[in-house]
Amino acid sequence: MNNKLKIAIIGASGYTGLELIRLLQNHQFADIKILIANSNAGKNLSEIYPHLDIIDLPKLINIEGVSFSDIDVVFSCLPHNHSQKIIADIFASYHKKSLKIIDLAADFRLKNPEDYDQFYGKHQALELQKEAIYALPEMNREKIKKSRLIACPGCYPTSILLPLLPLLNSCLIKPDNIISDSKSGVTGAGRSLKIGNLFCEPNENISAYSIASHRHIAEIEQEINLISKSDSKIDFTPHLIPVNRGILSTIYVDLADGFNEQDLINCLKTKYDDEYFVKISDHIPSIKEVSGTNLCKISVTKARSSNKAIIVSAIDNLIKGASGQAVQNMNITFDLDEREGLEILGTRY
Repeated sequence: MNNKLKIAIIGASGYTGLELIRLLQNHQFADIKILIANSNAGKNLSEIYPHLDIIDLPKLINIEGVSFSDIDVVFSCLPHNHSQKIIADIFASYHKKSLKIIDLAADFRLKNPEDYDQFYGKHQALELQKEAIYALPEMNREKIKKSRLIACPGCYPTSILLPLLPLLNSCLIKPDNIISDSKSGVTGAGRSLKIGNLFCEPNENISAYSIASHRHIAEIEQEINLISKSDSKIDFTPHLIPVNRGILSTIYVDLADGFNEQDLINCLKTKYDDEYFVKISDHIPSIKEVSGTNLCKISVTKARSSNKAIIVSAIDNLIKGASGQAVQNMNITFDLDEREGLEILGTRY
């Protein structure tokens, strides 16, 4: 690529917007032209995050009156239910075929409008929802290349689906009775002020929340059932732990008849052998191993029950679970090396 991609970020002052900026600063084909953050419009981003005062970034602006006519990629880092109308308006106003929008929220992940209504409320852009691609890079690469609207998966689903989908596709595990116990750092809840995220609440504490009702259940089941051609349900329990970032998912699966945990390991190694960002580990991975990276590390262990296996998956929720995956999808869309801007060492300390 001779020219740099001109990039706009909507919701630039949140955690995922901040991570996008950090990653794109190391991307040789990225040029950040527009930073939108309505509540902080008129400020320099370094006024919110002083460590950014060493780089030259556009001033934060309000979305009203912004022109996207010269933009190649729009990243939307808005909360759920906020991006639908904005994205629809952008596409309606700018008809150039090369414009790509990458949404990091849940607004375009779900294909069934009833599922969206149940977990998020009424959808305001159903026509666009039909054409959006569920953009788990390692699974949907070819469709991502052709799409103008890319819906990045949620952080919990990314940690769960990367190990499960190849195993379901090869019929090595049963789609029923899947249980995931997942633990996430506090940044998974975003940057808005919430009592449950105040220091004294998660510190020296661990708490389960949204048991049997978390919003991410819908997209996990959507993708599991698409692969397995079933109508299975997953038991998914998220937990908040006192760390800044990271997700560790412990997943319990029933083996299909005639298979054992080594068959699962062999399948995952075959699937991900050529994938830079997914590693099958010979030990049980931890959050520290992936913190600050776009990696997903996976292990498989034999359970005490003869017909079960235990899978552990670790990712950084802000990178592989959000902004890093978004950059990876941008690289795919524009036929760039998927590793561009993402070959970063972790911060294990």
